[in-house]
Parts: sequence; structure tokens; C-alpha cells
Amino acid sequence: MSQGFRGRRLAALCSGALAVTAVAAPGALAQRPGGGGPTPPLRWSACDAARPDGPQCATATVPKDWSKPNRGTIQLALSKVPATDQANKIGSLFVNFGGPGGDAAATVAAIGGDLFRGVNDRFDIVGMDPRGVGDSRPSIDCRSNQETEGVYAQPFETPDTLDIRAMVSRDTRYIRRCLALNSSILPYVSTANVARDVDYLRGAVGDRRLTYLGFSYGTFLGATYQSMFPSHVRAMVLDGALDPDQYLNDPLSSLDEQTAGFERAIGRFLQACAADQANCLGFGGSDPWAALDDLIARAAVTPIPASNGDPVDGQDIDAAVTQAVYSKGLWPDLAYALARAEQDNDGTVLRAIDQLFYGGPDENGNYDPITDRYFTISALEQRYPHDIGTFVKEGQRSYQDYDHAWWNHGYSELAWGLYPVKPNSAFYGPFRNPSNDPTTLVVGTTYDPATPYKEAKRLVRQLGNARLLTMRGDGHTAYGGNSTCIDDAVDAYLEQLTLPAEGTSCRQEVPFEQPPPEPAAPQSTVAPQSLAQRSGSSEAARLQRLARLAPHVKPLLEP
Repeated sequence: MSQGFRGRRLAALCSGALAVTAVAAPGALAQRPGGGGPTPPLRWSACDAARPDGPQCATATVPKDWSKPNRGTIQLALSKVPATDQANKIGSLFVNFGGPGGDAAATVAAIGGDLFRGVNDRFDIVGMDPRGVGDSRPSIDCRSNQETEGVYAQPFETPDTLDIRAMVSRDTRYIRRCLALNSSILPYVSTANVARDVDYLRGAVGDRRLTYLGFSYGTFLGATYQSMFPSHVRAMVLDGALDPDQYLNDPLSSLDEQTAGFERAIGRFLQACAADQANCLGFGGSDPWAALDDLIARAAVTPIPASNGDPVDGQDIDAAVTQAVYSKGLWPDLAYALARAEQDNDGTVLRAIDQLFYGGPDENGNYDPITDRYFTISALEQRYPHDIGTFVKEGQRSYQDYDHAWWNHGYSELAWGLYPVKPNSAFYGPFRNPSNDPTTLVVGTTYDPATPYKEAKRLVRQLGNARLLTMRGDGHTAYGGNSTCIDDAVDAYLEQLTLPAEGTSCRQEVPFEQPPPEPAAPQSTVAPQSLAQRSGSSEAARLQRLARLAPHVKPLLEP
């Protein structure tokens, strides 16, 4: 698994024509084909005609193959929230929320002005849906039921139930479907090509140097850009950083380290539950870890009914728990979901959390294709082994080492080893930031489950010219409401190019607490029986909030 937003849709993106047919020349501004002068500016218009003063949208046309422009083109969807102080505008802040496979255009249009309000005074906030993603065209979609056909389809394999022939057959069918539906775009979606797109767009918005903030996989894109285009960066923040060399060249180890991070994060949540039973709503008493394992064992034998889908079994609980520890803000919902299942035998909220992971189904039975995009983009360039035995061995070891998140590593990675598409272009390092370029600001969270803190440290060493900013806390990524200290440091760097002092460490400010109870209904003569009644909270309101959060809780589900 990894890091990225679930897909979301706003009003239709408005298009602006911009044709390109060759590689952008290295220099201050991207060039027209054949060196015919600077790139013309993008043509922006309101994303929503009913909100002419709201976010603006555009479309850029770039080559599929930057070295052979006659191979066709790709349309990139863009949005921006204009700077509020245009007279003192510094330029554009390009943001990437993660993935690979997460969008940016619709997300910036929806929440960019709020999430980046500390710098939106002097920056246009710009989001680009990378090639193959979101509202860019063509966009990858394998049209698969992620719960039964995708790379994380259930039932998850275990050493006790493994059928190698069936596992290979399922992965092969899924890959063939992806190839059949997306063959025209799949070879061209490497991170190196996305970096070339970003450099072109840097020129198209009129910036001599790039200002960039990347989360999760977006840190890999940023490190790739920094290494491919030295001297083109004004300021770069990489939050929730992964180790780019390991991600590309030793992905089995990368996912093993991530799986250990998930397991550690689950333990952190259970420790918090034991210490604060009030906000854990009584789940597990003095030993929530044992209670979780007992609940999983019980659901494996007799699945727990859920009003919003199939009954919840033990593997559903494992998936939900792993999903929810991405964000400390979801801890209260996870506690409620587990307590509801334990005390009332109701799996509705657990099923809702599971649906965040699988991205559906929606009212028409369709699944968000973000996992299709995550798989096809990462499998294109990650250097996985190709022998089935390696994945079987790693799957068995993962099952032995990790009680709840084992399914994230080993067996589930076989599809990457079977993927046959070769990249049109890829960059495999070294990842370096020259000493005469601006220092990169790397942000790491001590208990980040998806990109463990040690990866941020390794990225700093690889880049060389980089500064580490630490958040002591939980969840994936730090900037954007977790810590005033972090937000202020990042904002000062982006606007004033002021680096935090060496060794700066900030505390997370997100508490583990349930939302306040809603106004009490008229008292009944019958004693309340369900957790929803006893806690004074509306389960319907909680489910609606989870549905609203679905696009935004993980800028970052996939690394």
C-alpha cells in the first residue's frame, strides 16, 4: 500500500488550449519546440461558472514521449487558487498530495485555499493531475472490483490458505485487464516524465524557478525533479518523505519497512486506548490489544453484520485498522468502530472505514481507480524480482512478523513482479541536491506509518544539501493542521526562504478525543442499549463525516 488521496470530483474542469510537441529546453523557462521562445502562458478560467471568483482551471497538452514528440500527446488537468495579495505575489506553489495515483487538481480546487492559507497570500496554489491520473487524459482505469480483483483483493493470502496457482491467476487476469483498457498510456507514466511535465508547467506559469510542496509519493517526485533539473528550484518541501533509492531499487525492503510502520502505529493507537478508556469508549478495557485480536478471531468465524455492506470478517478488521492509523484524526472513529463491533455486534462503521481503503463501491457499484493507478505507475518503474518464490517467501515471513498488517507485504506484491510493461523513460538516481542550489526542507514524523521516520533521515543524507524538520507525533505527513510549529516553519521557508534551525523538533497538537455529544434527545423510559445512544453521538453523522473525508484523509494512501 502507499500514499495518495482517493479520487474526487468537483465541477467539470475548464480547459485552456496549450500545445507542445517537444522536450522543454533546460533553462530558466520552458521553451517551445525547436527553441522558438518561452512557453506561452496557460489560459485559466473559472472551474465552476457559478463561482467566477473561485478556483481556476486549465488544461495543458504535453508529449507522451518528451524525446519523440510525434508519439502523441497527453492532456494534463490543472487548477489553482490565486494568491490573495497579487501585488506582492512571489509565484506559484506546485503541490502533489501523493500516490502514485492521487489527483491534485480537484483537491486544490476543493481545499487548497484552506490547507495552504499560510502561503496563499503570496502564492497561487497550483495542482496538476499527473499523466494517467484524475482528470488528465487519458486516465488509467482498470474498471475492477478492488475487493475481489485488485492487488489488495480479499481474501488476503496466508501461509495456511495459500494457493499459488490461484494467486498467480488472479494477478495475471487483473494485469491483462489493465493492459487491455489502458495500453496507450501505461509506458509513459513514469515519475521522470511527470518531472518533465512539472518543469514545462513551471515555465508556463511564468516562474523562473520552481516552488514545490510534495507529500508522501510527492516527495519522490520532488527528489526526482531536484536531481533531474538542478538550478531550477527556488524552494522545495518534502513532507512524509520516502527513501527514493530504496523505493525504486529495493521495493520489497521498502514495503517491509512500511508494514513494520503500520504495525507500530496500530500499537500506538492501542496504547492510547488503554491509557484513555473514555475516548476509546471502553473498547478492550485494560488490554485493547487482546480485545482487538479477540474481535478479529470472532469475526473470522462469525462475520459481524453491517448495514452498509457485507458483514465484516477478521480480514476486514485488519484492513480497517491499518487504514485508520494513517491519520491520528481517524483514531476516534476507529475506537468507535471497534467498540461498536465489540459491544453491539455492529460492523457498520468498520465497513465504512474499509470502503475508504477500497475506494467504493459507489451507488453504481463502481470503485475509484486510484489503486489501479497506484499499481500501474509504481510497477512501471520499481525494480521488483520476477520469480514467484521470492514473493511466497516474503509473504510467509510477513505473516510471521506482523499480526495485523502482514497482507501489505509479500504475497500482495506478486503483481508487481508479474507486470510486463517497461517505462518509456525512468530516473533511478543518484538523488542529489547540488550544494549551490537552495537547501531542501525534508519533514518527517516520528511515528509515520506509511513512510517511517528513518526514511526521511535517509533522504536528507542522499540529497546532501537538505535540512530535516521533525514532528513528534503520529500519522502520515505533518503539514496542514497537525502542528502550528511545523506549519509556521514550512510557511516561513516557502515565503522567506528561511530554514528552521538544525535539529528543530515540533510536537503534534492533534488530541485523541471523541467529538462532543450532540444535544440530547427527549428522554425515553427505555434505557439506551447501543453505543451510539450511550455515547450521545449520531452514528449517521459520523458516517457522513467519513464519507466527506474519504477524498482527503490520505493525501497519501499509497507511497
